[in-house]
Amino acid sequence: MRLFLLTSLTMLAFAANSILNRAALSSGGIGPEAFGTIRLWSGAIVLMALALIKGRGDAMRGPGRIAGVGGLLLYIYGFSAAYVALDAGLGALILFGTVQVTMFAGAIAAGERPGPARWLGAVLAFGGLAWLLWPGDETAPSLWHGGLMAAAGFGWGAYSLAGRRARDPLASTAANFVMAAPLGLLLGAVMLPGSNMTLSGGGIVLAVVSGAITSGLGYALWYSVLPRLPGTVAAVAQLTVPVIAAGGGAALLAEAPSPRFLFAALVVLGGVAVSVLPMRRG
Repeated sequence: MRLFLLTSLTMLAFAANSILNRAALSSGGIGPEAFGTIRLWSGAIVLMALALIKGRGDAMRGPGRIAGVGGLLLYIYGFSAAYVALDAGLGALILFGTVQVTMFAGAIAAGERPGPARWLGAVLAFGGLAWLLWPGDETAPSLWHGGLMAAAGFGWGAYSLAGRRARDPLASTAANFVMAAPLGLLLGAVMLPGSNMTLSGGGIVLAVVSGAITSGLGYALWYSVLPRLPGTVAAVAQLTVPVIAAGGGAALLAEAPSPRFLFAALVVLGGVAVSVLPMRRG
């Protein structure tokens, strides 16, 4: 029961990142570049503090560090920029689906030979995302902002692939955040011209909460429960994140899911489930 509760809390934290980001940007109290930078620095401070407390502060070097930092920056700033226009649940679905497709492609590139079920699941997930983003009626999301979220998903997928080689995931994640934070200041400065320069107290608080709590503490909690979860359970647990984000967006931000989103969610999440659930053989 304790493991179930901790896993559920982690999924709530992941979904809350979408809700917090969307709430901050939709209110006009902060711009995406400022939100991303504050989130990145807040997460870096909390994660490095946790790593030092646990005596794991010597992980600045390690395999996959450049790819990890690059993927993290693409994720953080693509995520924030996309939520200028996307609803919370919609953004989470695009992010989650793209991460799964990216990791599937990475496995292929690394020489893995997936079975038919994984191929079918990947095709379904990719097809659902393509249909969701395809220009059509007024319910189709902004292609530009959908593309930004897909880029964020690619960044997180690349980050996750690079992190597979980490001996200590918490220390490695802390190191990636700490190394990405100064680069984030430069990237945020490049994004500033012509953007929303507003920095309200509410927007700053939401960015700090997203970085320090739902990102920093959320990732730390995830890495503490992940070794105790079977691989399929961990993958299926993440299927709940877009659903929780959509429910939170509807309840807290009055974002009603469209039929297009609901159908795409069924296809994308169903495809991921087909990929990760073991198939019974009669």
